[in-house]
Amino acid sequence: MTLKALVLCAGRGTRLEELTQDCPKPLLPIEGKPLVGYTLDLLARHGITDVAVNLHFLADRVETELGNGSRYGLRIHYEREDELLGTAGAAANLLDYFADASDVLVIYGDLVFDEDLTALYELHRANEADATLLVHQRTTPSNSIIDIDGTGRIIRFRERPVSWSTTAPVWVNSGCQILRRELIERFPSKRPLDLPQDIYMPMAADLRLFGVPVQGYRIAVDSPERYHQAIRDVKAGKLRG
Repeated sequence: MTLKALVLCAGRGTRLEELTQDCPKPLLPIEGKPLVGYTLDLLARHGITDVAVNLHFLADRVETELGNGSRYGLRIHYEREDELLGTAGAAANLLDYFADASDVLVIYGDLVFDEDLTALYELHRANEADATLLVHQRTTPSNSIIDIDGTGRIIRFRERPVSWSTTAPVWVNSGCQILRRELIERFPSKRPLDLPQDIYMPMAADLRLFGVPVQGYRIAVDSPERYHQAIRDVKAGKLRG
């Protein structure tokens, strides 16, 4: 059993407006450390040392800043995308790199979180899952809604209605998932693909997908407001480790 990781860093971060006009989103500073540095530190703490990072916008700057990963105790492999391949397409594009891995941890590059990745992987293996997703609850979902049964198995992905009127919380994807390499081998290669839209939604009924609720701190830095909230939270010590 070998677990490698993919940290998705190719997006332009347009929702962050002027903050990412001249700075790639992974390098936005948070208390003296680049945003993606918090994820790299988390991976190292859980013994994950081989990490792929996909790049597109201002790729040179990201590579120069992160280097070979040794400052984080990692070995970083960079994969540049001439065309943005999406969350699933990026994984399919790296199949050669993942050839010696049994599973792949895929993390969205705009997260600051402190989840117990070791425990997440243990659950993934115990469930013999095709994919195990970190999930959290929202009352105003902005992405796909996840239906989970009493055993933690994901039975359906559905699109958020255009008009969402209920105040009842629903489960949504937290941007961190572990995939069996054999599942990635089933992805069409060399074209853009989205994990929720192109993989989970059409294949949920035929796969062993499981959802694990977030246990610790998590924020997605996808707006100027959340960026400044992440700075305040890190400064206040809300991020474990």
